[in-house]
Amino acid sequence: MADNEKGHGRARLEEILMNGLADRRPSVPVVPRRLAVQARRHMSEEAWAYIAGSAGRESTARANRQAFDHWRVLPRMLSGITQRDLSLELFGQRLPAPILLAPIGVLEMVHSGADREVAEAAAAEGVPMIFSSQASVPMEECAAVMGDSPRWFQLYWGTSDEVAQSFVRRAEDCGCNAVVLTLDTTVLGWRPRDLDLASLPFLRGQGLAQYTSDPVFLKALGEPMERGMKPPRVGTSAISTLISQKRKYPGTLGEKLSGLPRAAVQRFFQTFSRLDLVWSDIARLKEMTDLPVLVKGVQAAADARLAVDNGADGIVVSNHGGRQVDGAVGSLDVLPGIVETVDGAVPVLFDSGIRCGADIFKALALGATAVCVGRPYVYGLTLGGAEGTGEVIRNLVAELDNMMALCGVGSLADLNQDFLLPAP
Repeated sequence: MADNEKGHGRARLEEILMNGLADRRPSVPVVPRRLAVQARRHMSEEAWAYIAGSAGRESTARANRQAFDHWRVLPRMLSGITQRDLSLELFGQRLPAPILLAPIGVLEMVHSGADREVAEAAAAEGVPMIFSSQASVPMEECAAVMGDSPRWFQLYWGTSDEVAQSFVRRAEDCGCNAVVLTLDTTVLGWRPRDLDLASLPFLRGQGLAQYTSDPVFLKALGEPMERGMKPPRVGTSAISTLISQKRKYPGTLGEKLSGLPRAAVQRFFQTFSRLDLVWSDIARLKEMTDLPVLVKGVQAAADARLAVDNGADGIVVSNHGGRQVDGAVGSLDVLPGIVETVDGAVPVLFDSGIRCGADIFKALALGATAVCVGRPYVYGLTLGGAEGTGEVIRNLVAELDNMMALCGVGSLADLNQDFLLPAP
C-alpha cells in the first residue's frame, strides 16, 4: 500500500492520473457498475449466475444497496488533519486498513488461478483473506503464497463433526488467525438464476478443494452413505459432469479414473446441509480450536446477544449478500442496533453490499470495526487475476482515505455517526 505521508487516496489518484499521461488507463474499472459489467463479459452464464445471483426475487440484494442510501455523509471542514491512520488492531494483529476479503467459493469459475491469485493479492496489500470452505484451492496452498500475511478460515459446519474439526485444525496449522462460522447457510438458498440454468458447481466437482484435500473427508469415501445421489440421465451434459468430477479430483490417474470423484461429490452433499446447529454449539467449536471464533450471518440484535452470551469472539453482520433469504432486511439497516446491543463486548464486522470506499465509510461510521468485501474483488479477479484483485483493493482503500480527508477524519477511532445524517 502507499506511503501514508501522502495518504492512500492521493497516492492512488496520482498513480492513475500519471499513467494517463502515458495513455495507460486502469485495467480494472474504478466505477463499481462498470467493474461488474466488464467482469460479466468475461464470465460464463453459469459463473455470472453463481457470483452475481441472489435468492428469490433478489430483493434482499437490492435492500443491501438501498440501505446505504438511507444515510448521507456530513463532512466537517478545516480540521487541519494532514494525515489519516486507516490501521486497526484486530485479534492481536495490526492491519493496514479495515478491510477483509470475504469468503467466496468456487473462484475457479471466474479465473483459473482462483483462490491462489486472491491470496497473492491479499498478501501484497496486507489485508486478510478469509479462506472459504468451498474454495477451489486448498487452504495450505493459499497460505504458502501468503507468507506471514494475515488470513482467516470460514467454516460451513456440516453433519460431520469430524470433518469440521479437521478443517479447523488445518486452519490452525496453516497460520489462520481466526475461524468464521457461517450461520445462514445450513441449507442452500433458493437461487433462481442457478436453477434456471440447472447449474450447481459442486455437482461438477468444483469448489470442493478443502474436502478433497482433507484426510478425514477422504477416509469416509469408502464408507456406506445413508442415501446416494440419483444418477443423471445419460447424455452429453451427464458425460461432461462426469469428466469434470474426475478432472477436479486430486490424486493419481488411477484415483481420477476410479469411483472416488463421484463418491466425493456424493459425500459432500451428504454432509453439507445441517439444520440442527444451535447457539450452544459455539462452545463446542471453541473446544476444537484456540483461535478466536466469529459468527457470520447475524441480522437480529437478539441473535447478536445470544452469540456473545454463548462465547462468540466476534460478529459479522451479514445476509450472505442476499443469497439466502429473499425479502430480508438490508444488513446496514440492522448494523447500528447490533453494535448497540453488543456494546463493545466483541468486534462487529460488516458484510453485504460494499461496493466502494464511501460504503465502507458509512459502515464504519455506524459502528462496524471493519468490513468484508466480496463481489468487487471477484470482478477484479475475473478481469486481471492477482493484479486485478489488488487494484480493486487499492481503489477501495484509496477512496476510504479520500473520504476521511474530505470529511476531516484523522483515524478510524474518530469516525462515528456524527458524520452521517438519515436521508430525508
